[in-house]
Amino acid sequence: MKLKHWLAAALVFTPLTATADFVGFRVGGGMWDWNVSGNIRYQSTNSSDSFDFKNDLGLKDDKQSFGYLVFEHPIPVLPNVRLSKTNLSTAGTGTITASKTYGGTTYSSSETLTTSLVLNQTDLALYYEILDNDIVGFDLGLNLKKISGSADVTGSSSGKSSAAIDVTVPMLYAGLQIGLPLTGLSIGADGSYVGYNGNSMTDVNAYLRYTSDYFLGLEAGVRKINLTLDNVSNTYGKLDFSGPYLSLFLQF
Repeated sequence: MKLKHWLAAALVFTPLTATADFVGFRVGGGMWDWNVSGNIRYQSTNSSDSFDFKNDLGLKDDKQSFGYLVFEHPIPVLPNVRLSKTNLSTAGTGTITASKTYGGTTYSSSETLTTSLVLNQTDLALYYEILDNDIVGFDLGLNLKKISGSADVTGSSSGKSSAAIDVTVPMLYAGLQIGLPLTGLSIGADGSYVGYNGNSMTDVNAYLRYTSDYFLGLEAGVRKINLTLDNVSNTYGKLDFSGPYLSLFLQF
């Protein structure tokens, strides 16, 4: 499905009358312990020029921070807002077993490569509460995901080549939360998705959340980001970041 069709569907199925019945504000942050896998190819149409993140580049798994804020209100025509920031970067050293080309630079067999990958993300979700009661909440809207980053490869004898990305992608956003009565606990999941012209992007998480009577809360869950790139800024590849996270938040 093309991108414009995703956007049209989101607008059609998002009623402007579904809102919160109170003003709420939540701000939080935490640490995400993720594993990385996938491959990348830059400025080459030859699939043999794909670099595997682990086997060729030796990219490392890591733990990195994220933060977010949520604002919900009872005004019918205006969407609720969720703004979040995720730092995502890794580096590594590996040795390729066959000659490969990246960004016009050809790296020879058995050459040692030093690589850095950055995919920092800012998400602005604008959504409506389709269902909101004491037990179940369901949200639907749009997420504007801005990705800023680079993938730099430096060979021990062939020099350095760099790819950069700076793009904002509209995505369909949905969230579901189920409260466990009399406990302060809830379980839920939310995420964003878009697919168009052979490209796709998914960002989802599932969680267990505890909210105390004193504004402070704790959330533990699992998050997964998956990107399939087909000639995005001359970049091809499949990238996967997934793992558990833990965060604290204040809710008013």
